Amino acid sequence: MPPISALRLNMTNTADPAADHGARYRAALDMAAYADSHGMTAVSCEEHHLAATGWLPSPLVMAAAVAARTSRIRISVNALLIPLYDPVKLAEDIAVLDNLADGRFSFVAGMGYRPEEYEALGRDWGTRARQMDECLEVLLAAWSDGPFRYRGRMIEVTPKPTTKPHPLMFVGGMSAAAARRAARFGLPFSPPMPMPEIEAIYTESLAENGRQGFVMRPSAGNTITHLSVDPDGDWRRYGQYFRTEANEYSSWRRAGVPRPHEQYAATNEDLRRLGTVEILTAAELLAQCRAGRGEIAINPLMGGLPLEAGWESLRILGSEVLPALAR
Repeated sequence: MPPISALRLNMTNTADPAADHGARYRAALDMAAYADSHGMTAVSCEEHHLAATGWLPSPLVMAAAVAARTSRIRISVNALLIPLYDPVKLAEDIAVLDNLADGRFSFVAGMGYRPEEYEALGRDWGTRARQMDECLEVLLAAWSDGPFRYRGRMIEVTPKPTTKPHPLMFVGGMSAAAARRAARFGLPFSPPMPMPEIEAIYTESLAENGRQGFVMRPSAGNTITHLSVDPDGDWRRYGQYFRTEANEYSSWRRAGVPRPHEQYAATNEDLRRLGTVEILTAAELLAQCRAGRGEIAINPLMGGLPLEAGWESLRILGSEVLPALAR
């Protein structure tokens, strides 16, 4: 079975306030169309706010644009911070997006871990767990047949999603509470990395609630692959861009939140040791896939990476690696 191949469009740029974002967003849609026509599995994006690099703050807008430029590839948001939204409006927006994408859309419902995002959007950090539960309840009720009771009155959301009984959705998180929440709602659980103890809690909670579900998480812990004919040269040329994204992410570290790949990288050598990014030739990646590697995640716009370098990496995957694996 060929590996899952994901085009990650989180839209990080350089931290320069004068950085050009428009050209990169347009390139992202061209890249999504290329991925769609060259057999990649999925396009993924995610949500962060107040990021110096412009980290994507509007993933549903991005997903809708990708849906308009593609016809086959899966489109996912990993993760959508649902407590930051009005739940009824979110149910409507996702239903419209699911219709636009003809059922190709899925998302991980996340709660987030940065109080400043809640503050900026006027949400109460202290009640985030209750907000998360309410939003999940509203989404599932809104997408079912008929009206439902919300804050004392009966309402009905239209249109309904094209996917039945609802768009594919996961509950994300890194805690026992997140695992129990997923089980309580009967939804699949998606931690950001292998977490055997938390996954065991999810399995036990499913049984306690009489529910069925499964776990989805990246086996490689979100490592990003960049493809090149000259890996050492690309480390010298482009390592600064990979470090830009990695180090902004590491700056959001919070005690007690076990995120993958959150160590600061002062040098390219530090980043190589951490494994946040790998630069491989086509032959090296092919050898790994033939030895059983199950996932490839590529981020050709990472941290302000020049467009020509991002395109080279994507074309090596789409025009060399994936056709060779298909053969």
